[in-house]
Amino acid sequence: MLHTINKSPFQTNALESCLRFARSGHSVLLFEDGIYAALKNTRFESLVKSSLTDVKIYVLVADLEARGMRTDNIIDGIKTAEYGDFVDLVANNKSVQAWL
Repeated sequence: MLHTINKSPFQTNALESCLRFARSGHSVLLFEDGIYAALKNTRFESLVKSSLTDVKIYVLVADLEARGMRTDNIIDGIKTAEYGDFVDLVANNKSVQAWL
């Protein structure tokens, strides 16, 4: 299953809810304002790091850069994704859960 998060973890609890329900082998894509969950040195870093043992987490590079961030600002273990990778993630998963 692919989980998508497009809201900032500082504004909603979508990240916490998603990671609570995500199971081993699932993928999470952070895009739009969801990219803030991928950043180092935030209160969400330990939650994200602990989830990386079971869940693959991706961040959309275009949205990261659109917000003035660089890939060296993201938590180690998070994979970067381009638009084509986003399409592949959707196509390669039986279902997609959008966390609003």
